[in-house]
Formats: sequence, C-alpha cells, structure tokens
Amino acid sequence: MVHRKGGGIDIGSRFHVVALPPDLASESLRSFDSFTSDLQEMARWLKDLGIKRVAMESTGAYWIPASSILQEQGIKVFLVNVSLAKNVPGRKTDINDAQWLQRLHSFGPLRNSFQPAENIASLRAHLRHSDNLIEYKAAHIQLIQKTLMLMNLQIHHVVSDITGVTGMTLVGAMIAGEREARILASFRDVPCKSSLDNRKIACRQL
Repeated sequence: MVHRKGGGIDIGSRFHVVALPPDLASESLRSFDSFTSDLQEMARWLKDLGIKRVAMESTGAYWIPASSILQEQGIKVFLVNVSLAKNVPGRKTDINDAQWLQRLHSFGPLRNSFQPAENIASLRAHLRHSDNLIEYKAAHIQLIQKTLMLMNLQIHHVVSDITGVTGMTLVGAMIAGEREARILASFRDVPCKSSLDNRKIACRQL
C-alpha cells in the first residue's frame, strides 16, 4: 500500500461522496453538499483525520471548487482521468465509485493529471476568456447586421464597418428613437469615406 492515508472522492453536481480507509475513521464514508460551507467542512474533517491526499475524477467543472478548498487546507489532490479509473462492470453507485477511487489511490496506480500553479491557471483563464470574447464578437456583429436587414435599415450602404465610430453612433441614435435623416447624417465621423450628401441620400432609404 503506497498511500495509507489517502482518500477517494466521487464528484457530483449536488454532492460529493468521500471514502477513507476503514481503519482511519469509524465513519469512513461521508457525503457533503457542493456548497462552499459544506466543502470547507469536508476539508476540515479530512485534515483532522490526518488525510494527506485524495483522488477525484475530473468531472466537468464540479471538481474545481472542491479541489481549491482542499488544497487551501494542505491536502494534495490527485486529479484522475475518468477513463483510467473506471470500475468493473456492475451496479454503479456514488459510494462504490468513491470506494473504488480510494482503493486505487491507496495502492498507487493512478496518475495525477497536470494542474497548473495558481498564477498560471489565472493567466490561462484570462487568455481563454479573451479568445471567447473575440469569437463572440464576430457572432454578435453578424447578429446586428441581420437584425438591421430584417428592419430594412440599410446602414451597410452608408458605412463599410458597422462597428466603427460612425456605424455604432448611427445604431445608438436609432435605438434611442432618432428618425430624422438630416440628424442621422450629421453623425458622420471625420474618417468616414461616405460624403455627407451620400449619407443624406442613404439615410432617406433607412
């Protein structure tokens, strides 16, 4: 046995089941809700029993809060790939999964997945969020253009880039209720290639 004081946690969306070696505690199986206060109670319980490390599956994003709180208490978390910790075929329950993880972890065959340091994880989350915003931006621009076309507001005949200063000013003004063509034409920004006369003609078409 490699990790005599190792536990196993079956991660769920609403609650987590913790399994410990029977000789370490009279109550070797406990379930905890996924709320922060319950996770903190789980971490204190494991720490008081002298548990140094636990194994859990990387189930969705549900494991992240539990892992973070456990590591704050100095408990090492082994993040296990689900496919590498499958139990033998049969009746599957949360208790069985937790006990199976604990048993595998105690004998040491499980491999710990890479978990970046806190500063690297923050940077990675920031970069992923930035990429998502760029991707969402393109989709939202297309949605704006489609919505304008459905209302027959043909701004694309006036400006080439609807997200430019002139385009966004026109959209904002029309959302605010402005319908006068001369006033809309006066919102032309200096770098806009369309002349004021052309814009007046185009605005009459809106």
